[in-house]
Amino acid sequence: MDQDEIAVIIPCYNEAETIGKVVDDFHRELPAATVYVYDNDSTDATAEIAAKHGATVRFEPRRGKGNVCRQMFRDIDAACYLMVDGDDTYPAEAAGALCEPILAGQADMVVGDRLSNGTYAKANGRAFHGFGNNLVRAMIKWIYGYGYPDVMTGYRAMSKPFIKTFPVLSEGFQIETELSIHAVDRRWRIQSVPVDYRDRPQGSISKLNTVGDGVKVIAMVGTLFKDYRPLKFFSLVAIAFFIMGAVLGIPVIREFVLTGVVPRLPTALLAVAFMFLCALSLATGLILDAVAKSDRRQWELEVYRSFPQADEGAFDKPWWASTFQPRDSGRSAS
Repeated sequence: MDQDEIAVIIPCYNEAETIGKVVDDFHRELPAATVYVYDNDSTDATAEIAAKHGATVRFEPRRGKGNVCRQMFRDIDAACYLMVDGDDTYPAEAAGALCEPILAGQADMVVGDRLSNGTYAKANGRAFHGFGNNLVRAMIKWIYGYGYPDVMTGYRAMSKPFIKTFPVLSEGFQIETELSIHAVDRRWRIQSVPVDYRDRPQGSISKLNTVGDGVKVIAMVGTLFKDYRPLKFFSLVAIAFFIMGAVLGIPVIREFVLTGVVPRLPTALLAVAFMFLCALSLATGLILDAVAKSDRRQWELEVYRSFPQADEGAFDKPWWASTFQPRDSGRSAS
């Protein structure tokens, strides 16, 4: 690998207990790479310790991991971006395995999978984190037909075309979900590499709020579902309105057939309103689906214009073997 083409990017907020070791570990594993630490308005000595250990330190005053990633992606220019948390929960020894497919032109995002080997379940004592990860994985597979082995991991390598054409919308911990959905929707080449996970060392405190951030992640999945798959989204809404209209309207129609009168006029009007909303939702989905397809075409052309040589020499396999995964598979492959 050409390690000088790798940028190790570490978003940090109050990680003074661990950041020094993390920087040292990645300098050891990738001695020619540049290690960037983005301090997210920390109130401890995170920035000073990172600089002392040889990291390139930059500052992002807007709180939230999504805000940090947005600025990192804008500022840094590299062939491979290796993103990792600064809490010393991910092994630097796996860095080469994550970066190699990116630099070889075989993948655009390589995910550090903590779940398949069982280390996350053993080390992580917060049961709802695993439940939330599984819920988001199930939602993405149902919506997009792609089964991530680990969707919430903070350890992943990404290519320059992927990073430079990725619009960051989230502000906080939704960024991992957003990256994962974007990769599937835009049909980037995805691989996964099992990595060993270890819990935070004593004295290091997690910034993730299980309930609050979990709700935000699920809301992000719903928002991107509406934006990326509007016809499917609004078809489901239309089905819900149709069912409500049918439940209310069928008894009214039956009474009218038997008696020739409509004794429950308010119920009939409500049933008609639900059917109207059903048709309106379906029409909205059709219109927005056309808009989404047009946006996808424009995005594809912009990628070609911005990175005309991005895919040279990367196709030892046919495109369909490295782009998308069959619906019934639970493993990411490329």
